[in-house]
Amino acid sequence: MEATGTDEVDKLKTKFISAWNNMKYSWVLKTKTYFSRNSPVLLLGKCYHFKQEDENKMLPARSGCAIEDCVISGNVEEFRTDFISRIWLTYREEFPQIEGSTLTTDCGWGCTLRTGQMLLAQGLILHFLGRAWTWPDALNIENSDSDSWTAHTVKKITASFEASLSGESEPKTPSNSLKKTIGRHFDDLELRNEIYHRKIISWFGDSPWTLFGLHQLIEYGKKLGKKAGDWYGPAVVAHILRKAVEEARHPDLQGITVYVAQDCTVYNSDVIDKQCTSMASDNPGDKAVVILVPVRLGGERTNMDYLEFVKGILSLEYCVGIIGGKPKQSYYFAGFQDDSLIYMDPHYCQSFVDVSIKEFPLETFHCPSPKKMSFRKMDPSCTIGFYCRNVQDFRRASEEITKMLHVSSKEKYPLFTFVNGHSRDYDFTATTTREEDLFSEDEKRRLKRFSTEEFVLL
Repeated sequence: MEATGTDEVDKLKTKFISAWNNMKYSWVLKTKTYFSRNSPVLLLGKCYHFKQEDENKMLPARSGCAIEDCVISGNVEEFRTDFISRIWLTYREEFPQIEGSTLTTDCGWGCTLRTGQMLLAQGLILHFLGRAWTWPDALNIENSDSDSWTAHTVKKITASFEASLSGESEPKTPSNSLKKTIGRHFDDLELRNEIYHRKIISWFGDSPWTLFGLHQLIEYGKKLGKKAGDWYGPAVVAHILRKAVEEARHPDLQGITVYVAQDCTVYNSDVIDKQCTSMASDNPGDKAVVILVPVRLGGERTNMDYLEFVKGILSLEYCVGIIGGKPKQSYYFAGFQDDSLIYMDPHYCQSFVDVSIKEFPLETFHCPSPKKMSFRKMDPSCTIGFYCRNVQDFRRASEEITKMLHVSSKEKYPLFTFVNGHSRDYDFTATTTREEDLFSEDEKRRLKRFSTEEFVLL
C-alpha cells in the first residue's frame, strides 16, 4: 500500500510539472517572432531574404516584422515551409512507463535528450530525403492562407521539371504521354518521401521498442550512471546518440554511423574507418556519418568572439544543427539572423502519439513557429553536428571547416581540430573498447568529466 501511495504521489507530481511547463511555455509558442526585413536568414545552410521585391509596394517601415505577417516575397513562405518541415520533438506525457521508474512523462528533465533527437532526425532527413526536401503539408498545420502561393509553386516546379526533361530553357506545353510520365515520377517520389518522412518520425516515438525513442536513449544512459529523471548534458547526449545508431539493427540504418569527437579533436582516420566498415549492401565501404563535436564556447559565459564561427557553421548545408540552449533550458539551434540564433523549443508538453499506428498524425512533430534568441544568452556548453554522405564528403567538409576554424580563432586555440591519423596514435593511455562493453572505461571517465562541467537543465 505504501508503494502504491508513493506511485500516486509521483504521478500527481509529474502531472503538476507538465501543467506548469505548459502554462510557462505555451505562451512562448504563441508569441510572434520578429525578423528583420533587411538581413538574410540562414537555416541549416539555406539562405532566405525577406526584402520587398516590388519597391513600389513596400509596406511601411518598422523595426521588424513577424514571420506570420511577412508576406512580402516568396522567400518568406519558402522559409516557413523549410522550417516547419524540420522534425520537432518535445516533452510528451502519458507514454508507456519508463522501466525502473514511475515516469510516464519527460516534462521538466528530458529537454537535452529531445534536442539531441532533433539533431539526429535532421541527419536522417539529409540521409534519406536530402536538404531540398520539404513536407508538402507544412503550411497546413497553422491554417495559413497559402493556397495561391502553393498553387504558384507547384505550377513553377512542374514547368521547370518539364523543361529539364525536354532539354529546353523555356517550358512548353507537354504531350499527354509526357504528362503521364511526370505524374508517375512525382507520385513515386512523393510516396517514397512520405514513407521515409513517417518512418524517421516513428524511430523517435515514445515507446520502449522505438530505435531512438526516449526509452531507448535512457537505457544507454544507464551505462553512464544516468537514469530517467536525471539531467543530461550535450556531450553525454552525443555519446548516447552514437551508441543508439551503432546498436540499431534496422536494415535502412546500416548505411549510416555516428562519430563523436574526443576532447575537441576529430581524428580523420577514425572517421574514415567508421565509414569504410564493411556493410551488408551493394556498396560496402562508404557509409554516411554524422559527426558530433561537444565544445565550450567560453568559460562561464559564451565568448562573443565565437559568434561568427557559429554563424559560419549554421551556414553549411551539411550542418545538422547544434544541441545547446541557455542556462537551465536546452534548445535545438538551426539557424540565425544577424546576432540572433533561430531555434526549436522542446519545452512544450504534448500528448503521447502511438507511432505504431499506420497513419499516426504528423502535425505535432512539426513546429509552426520559429523562435529567436540573442547569441550572448547562449550557454557555452553545446554539441555541433555535421552530416557527410561519404568519405569524399567528409574530406571536403573537414577542409572547409578547418579553414573556418583558423579564421575564427584569432590567434587563439580553435574550438576543435581535425587531425590526421587515429586517436590511438595520440592517446597512449586509452583503453581498448571491448565488444561486450557499451562504453569503454576511458569513455566513461571522459563523459563523467563532461557531466560535471555542463549546465543543469530544467
